[in-house]
Amino acid sequence: MVWGLDWLTGSGSPSKPAANAPPRSNDGGYVAPDRNKREICYESRDLFFECLDRNNILDAIKDDEQARKVCSQEVMAYERDCARSWIKYFKEKRVMEWKRDQTIAKIQEDDAKMAAKAKQKRGGGWFS
Repeated sequence: MVWGLDWLTGSGSPSKPAANAPPRSNDGGYVAPDRNKREICYESRDLFFECLDRNNILDAIKDDEQARKVCSQEVMAYERDCARSWIKYFKEKRVMEWKRDQTIAKIQEDDAKMAAKAKQKRGGGWFS
């Protein structure tokens, strides 16, 4: 049964959240992780991403099966130490930042070629 959909199934008793779910506040929402928990999450994420780098895996969402195979210990720690929404966000951010860096490198390369071509047209110097 899905948490929060008890009314839909007609069940009289609500289902229990996962055992490793974060604690709930008085208003029913989840308590945000404190500085120490965030730091632990970041460390686990960094170790997981280092393992992905060693194994030439960029997209841990698309290549989830391979990532779990070669980085099993790191995946377990990452999923244990970070919120589910953070896990997905960091994986997507990793791919987006890689694409951004590739685009920037391409723009810089094209710009250098255009500058060299313009310099050659002018005869070598800026003031010639």
